[in-house]
Amino acid sequence: MSVGRVVRSRDFTAERAWGALDLVNLDGTTVRLHWTDQPYIWHVNDGSEVFVVLDGEVEMRYREEREELRVLLRTGDIFCAEVGCEHVAHPLGAARVLVIEREGSI
Repeated sequence: MSVGRVVRSRDFTAERAWGALDLVNLDGTTVRLHWTDQPYIWHVNDGSEVFVVLDGEVEMRYREEREELRVLLRTGDIFCAEVGCEHVAHPLGAARVLVIEREGSI
């Protein structure tokens, strides 16, 4: 039985936008590597979410007090969405993203 593995995130691709490689489940919290070249959908998670850009650029759009804000996330940047934060990710070309969130979140 293997107890460790190496994942080369820059080599990961998926057959569809937001395809994912499940890395680990930490007592109900999932850690997943996503590949995408298309925007996601506006959504609100039922728990906090950590969104780490591993490769590429992503424009994160989020709403605060009915105002839409945008921030450009580059490789190494992290976006933290607290409970109730409505947000959507728009990659600028292909991107690889590590997402840490409650199991079953959209």
